[in-house]
Amino acid sequence: MASDNKIRVHFKSNHADPDSFPPTIEGESVFAITKERFDNAIESYPDLKNKIEPIFDWDLENFYESMKTAEVLVCWDFPTENLAEIAPKLRWIHIIGAGVEHLCPMDWVPEHVSVVNNRGVHSAKAGEFGLMSVLMLHTHIPEIIQNQQNKHWESLYSSPILGKTLLVIGTGNIGHAAAKKCKLLGMKVIGVSRHGMPLEGVDQMVKVDKLDEVLPAADYIFMSTPNTTETFNLLDKRRQSLMKPGVGIVNVGRAATMDYDALVENLNSGHIKAAIIDVFDPEPLPSNSILWDTPNLMVMPHISADDGDTYIPLTLELVLMNMQRYIADEKLNNLINPDLGY
Repeated sequence: MASDNKIRVHFKSNHADPDSFPPTIEGESVFAITKERFDNAIESYPDLKNKIEPIFDWDLENFYESMKTAEVLVCWDFPTENLAEIAPKLRWIHIIGAGVEHLCPMDWVPEHVSVVNNRGVHSAKAGEFGLMSVLMLHTHIPEIIQNQQNKHWESLYSSPILGKTLLVIGTGNIGHAAAKKCKLLGMKVIGVSRHGMPLEGVDQMVKVDKLDEVLPAADYIFMSTPNTTETFNLLDKRRQSLMKPGVGIVNVGRAATMDYDALVENLNSGHIKAAIIDVFDPEPLPSNSILWDTPNLMVMPHISADDGDTYIPLTLELVLMNMQRYIADEKLNNLINPDLGY
């Protein structure tokens, strides 16, 4: 039981479980919030040391008992049914990922509970991955790797990427970070978002309803959208047919935002030159998936935005910054709109 003057925070981590959805393959090594990691993080916030009572739990071992008094929940997934009854003192939930589609529809959120996500924690790593991926596509790396596997020697030349057009579909923290990195190389960058508002490092911003108009202009496409009702199958077979022949595609958002069957067809025909895909459904990608053997398709094991060294420290920094705001009765950062799902 928390003392009256302390905020009880329940940190729920998952043991490695490849059969869960989403799977938790890495377990403690990457995504777990342990006492040691928390103690290291709170050293930078000495004003909070005597104001928080942290509880560190695995899976659902002590979840229901702890939630009777918890005011804050920090986790990836959890049982949402009857949450208002199970956790009567709960006031905010921090999801340690950017996507929350595994908790949608979010009609379970009690009126008095705020939900925030990890938006921004991924930016630095994802921006570098985006830059790397676009350069790999431009320099024919997927084809060169395939040629090596087939012991086939062919000199595939490329010119400087200056002046090529990158279309970023989804210009949140991840997409925007990739856009700014690629802009440094002299690329023209077009961004697509729900709001279409101007962004630094992006030459042209359009709303989603203009996607068909800008697709034919792209030499490379970087997908970084969450999976919502608005983005489901956004890059479908029809839209893929609008793309410039020889286009290269990267998807680091969610698998459901792109028609992968159409992608396979277009890679086989050569309409799409190459693709680097980091998100799949299910994950891990089954060994019998056709994607493994599709020409010029690089399968990335969901590594574009996560890293084992800084992910949890940055997550805890975001949690503790929000804790300061919560104590001061200020609006929390990274609030999710339950109706939109992001």
